[in-house]
Amino acid sequence: MKAIVNVKIYDYQNYIPNGYVIFDRQIISVGPMEDFEGHYEIYDGKGMLLLPGLINGHTHIYSTLFRGSPLSASPNNFLEILEQIWWKFDKELTLDSIKESAKAYAQESLLCGVTSIIDHHASGVIEDSLMVIHHELEKREMKHLLCFETSDRFDIEACIKENLKYIESNHFGLHASMSLSNESLAKVSAVLGDRPIHIHVAESDLDEELSLSQYDKRVVQRLDDFNLLNKDSILAHCIYIDDQEGQMIKNKNCVVAINPTSNLNNGVGLYNQSLLSRLDIPLLIGTDGLGVNVAKEYQHLFYVGNQSNESNKDVSLDWVKKQVIHSYDYFNKLRNTRIGRISKGYDSDFILVDYHSITPVHTDNIFAHVLFGAFEALRPHTVIVGGKRKVDNYDLIENEVINEDVVKNLWRRL
Repeated sequence: MKAIVNVKIYDYQNYIPNGYVIFDRQIISVGPMEDFEGHYEIYDGKGMLLLPGLINGHTHIYSTLFRGSPLSASPNNFLEILEQIWWKFDKELTLDSIKESAKAYAQESLLCGVTSIIDHHASGVIEDSLMVIHHELEKREMKHLLCFETSDRFDIEACIKENLKYIESNHFGLHASMSLSNESLAKVSAVLGDRPIHIHVAESDLDEELSLSQYDKRVVQRLDDFNLLNKDSILAHCIYIDDQEGQMIKNKNCVVAINPTSNLNNGVGLYNQSLLSRLDIPLLIGTDGLGVNVAKEYQHLFYVGNQSNESNKDVSLDWVKKQVIHSYDYFNKLRNTRIGRISKGYDSDFILVDYHSITPVHTDNIFAHVLFGAFEALRPHTVIVGGKRKVDNYDLIENEVINEDVVKNLWRRL
């Protein structure tokens, strides 16, 4: 067994100013340093901050190889962004390039303190694409929930088959209402059962406009008409939902995945903090494939929430903290894991952050220190996943080189 000593321990519920953690794959014991005793493999945290590893609540791992892409486009709206950029890109992805994407994304995520990922995948090659991602994440002990984003631009039957092949403890992936016909939704509904879906909802106003013009109903209502809003489904973005849709999401026990930085990048709008808060809809926080920095997304959740809040009242730190805690509860429920707490019996997934404040830190203000201090430019000194050290002294223990030929071939195809 191993022990981390002399650390400030915080899991968004409890704070120990100077404590220890004894662990193997799971946590054996936690407490203040005055109670520490025994002979273990010791790691001295030297006053650093010990936090649970972060979860990326909605991302697109395949986007990793797009960075600096040679594709050029002049989109006038969000649909054209998809048509001219992302749909041209993802259809060229092969199993080899999916592997390199997953390898790079996993390694970059660990360096930013992300130890669990909820992915929404798309690629020209459908069969076994999820297994490739699964393998790369498993190699690094990273926990994950995967799905393939079913869409009319792909072979619907192949999409359904790929989702069902890996559906246990995972989601059934759908791209968005605007890329799925009634016939396709009916096919999914026929095989879905009570499994949760993972879908983009009202990321842009076009999603709602097209649903109204083509089907005479708003997006969330259309999904519900096909019995797709199962408990624990992830509806990503939800920028343009109205109150009725929000109430339906709440009643169906679905969750909303917010991606503030991606929304700003695409110029699609701000999430409606007032609506989500008023209805007490639980949130996940993601990057939507725009990098791996989940800590920054929590900051942006706070800042964008203040900007979008129609009541002009500040978004409370307690509300943001509540979403952090919910993300762990949600993931544990679907994946049958025990992450997010630094407590006996929980999985040993945590990060050490070299954060030393010039102002007092105590139980009442520790979350503010985390959000505005530790998360400001989060780069953990140490990352431990499943009891194994993956990052030490800011570097990966095992840094697997990316196959540049695979990437260059992808760009040639683009």
